[in-house]
Amino acid sequence: MKGVAILGSTGSIGRSALEVIRSNPGRFKVVTLAAGSNIALLKEQVEEFKPAFVSVLNKEAASVLKKSLPVPAGAGVEGAELAASYEGVDVVISAISGAAGLLPTLAAIRAGKEVALANKETLVAAGPLVMEEAKKRGVRIIPVDSEHSAIFQSLAGNRRQDLRRIILTASGGPFLNRPVGGLDSVTPEEALRHPKWSMGKKISIDSATLMNKGLEVIEASHLFGLPGERISVIIHPQAVVHSMVEYADGSIISQMSVPDMKGPIAYALSFPERIAGVTPPLNLSGLKLDFTEPDLKRFPCLALAFEALAAGGTAPAALNAADEAAVEMFLKGRIPFTGIYRVISEVMGGYISRPIKTIADVLEADRTARQAAQSVKCLS
Repeated sequence: MKGVAILGSTGSIGRSALEVIRSNPGRFKVVTLAAGSNIALLKEQVEEFKPAFVSVLNKEAASVLKKSLPVPAGAGVEGAELAASYEGVDVVISAISGAAGLLPTLAAIRAGKEVALANKETLVAAGPLVMEEAKKRGVRIIPVDSEHSAIFQSLAGNRRQDLRRIILTASGGPFLNRPVGGLDSVTPEEALRHPKWSMGKKISIDSATLMNKGLEVIEASHLFGLPGERISVIIHPQAVVHSMVEYADGSIISQMSVPDMKGPIAYALSFPERIAGVTPPLNLSGLKLDFTEPDLKRFPCLALAFEALAAGGTAPAALNAADEAAVEMFLKGRIPFTGIYRVISEVMGGYISRPIKTIADVLEADRTARQAAQSVKCLS
């Protein structure tokens, strides 16, 4: 039986992971859970799965949890790091949203735990350090993002020297066909209504701006060891082809399935096995597949991500931090939807990338970019 830690257990990925575990008794055991502030849901998860340790966002929430449930509880980054490195954990599902997932994921790697990576920001912000640490420790990182899982599967059994490029698909989000001139009036409620996927607020907004795909480009560069010029993005509204790999002979291999995150989660947990019945089979009869190039006037954030990847060093960490700050500002009504791009562009326009030597370099880039984002003026 494989021991599992779930970082971000009350989020959409965490809940889907627990569905997979619930449906496969005897195959997996929940050893630790780490969550944010949804204590009510975490209590339900603890009562059902009986983990040995849990962690929450802060000490106040941990105190409440300790009084109501007989389980050791930690808090903050330290608690999440302990959950990730706990004895008896074989695989860590890293699904904490945003840059907050970086240090717990590193803790898992340093403890020699296999990582099922759903937190793309870990590699966006500190890809060189994280991949080097995983190599040094002999730790396998298996992607959970549907796109990177598709690439991982499409590369299997083929020679890497024959690889020409990888192609990440994007649904285009809720505003694919909305007039560009009308994007200023987009409300948070509209931006959160993704047409294909049920996700948390941050990822939903990033999907609406296509920054999510830009971050996935940077993540893919580190996961698969490819420069930005060998990574493409294509709009695919049906979200059935999750990504593709093109080889030197012109052949393209794709991974297709219904859009359900339980599929890539189960594959990451059980690799190299496949669990039967996790998602319904794809009905090919009458299936229509559309592919178009992304419009950078509609999705300018995508171009910013490629620029940050090309700059290297701390630039991707700064990009991610500026994006997190801008999305929060939009959700709070401080800036319009199109202001997200303008904030990030302003921050990155004045940012000087530096080499990443230690995790402190990444954290400093994150801090300074967030501060710069908050000080951007004239965005009403």
